[in-house]
Amino acid sequence: MATTNALIRGQGGIPETIRYIIDLPLNERGRAPKIKRQPFIIFARNLTTANGDVQLAARDAQIDWTPARDQRVRSLVREIVARNAAPAITGVGSAFHVPGTIIGEGETQIFLETKSGNPVSITILSREGQKKVWAVSLSEIVDEAARAPVRNSLLWYRLACFLPKSLPEEALAGDSASNANQARRDYDLVIQDLGNCPRTRSPEYRIG
Repeated sequence: MATTNALIRGQGGIPETIRYIIDLPLNERGRAPKIKRQPFIIFARNLTTANGDVQLAARDAQIDWTPARDQRVRSLVREIVARNAAPAITGVGSAFHVPGTIIGEGETQIFLETKSGNPVSITILSREGQKKVWAVSLSEIVDEAARAPVRNSLLWYRLACFLPKSLPEEALAGDSASNANQARRDYDLVIQDLGNCPRTRSPEYRIG
């Protein structure tokens, strides 16, 4: 049995008291961990029973509550339900580099494939005497006001965790060797700036 303090997101509300089953690993002493009166964040499905039964979305869907985790979950939920939410990335569609009129200048554009089919593109700009900058656009037209995603945002997660570590060769079909090499270097810059994805969950944690 658990007492709910707040519902971050859900349809139909949730009872004040809920029930769910969780299989927790034993602690270092070989005993069941003490969780009574401890605050948690859970991700679960409402089973709409009279007893307030819910089913955890995964075996590790109960996490210790902290103010930072609470804020992050709420922030991500707001982004997920937004009309312009960043779509799930499934791969790189195409990429090309256009040199500028001055040596060292140019622009690389990378078009991504998404689960929803919504457009996502990355633009990397090189200007003489300036640090390279890159930005992400979520529309058909490249937005001049676009910026690189903020770390731990939904868009950052989509890119950092699901982009391939190197630019696929098939994405560069038709580009010259020199332009393709520059596109690869610019893509590597994006991957480096995004940093490592902290997503370490294994498939065995899934339910069903």
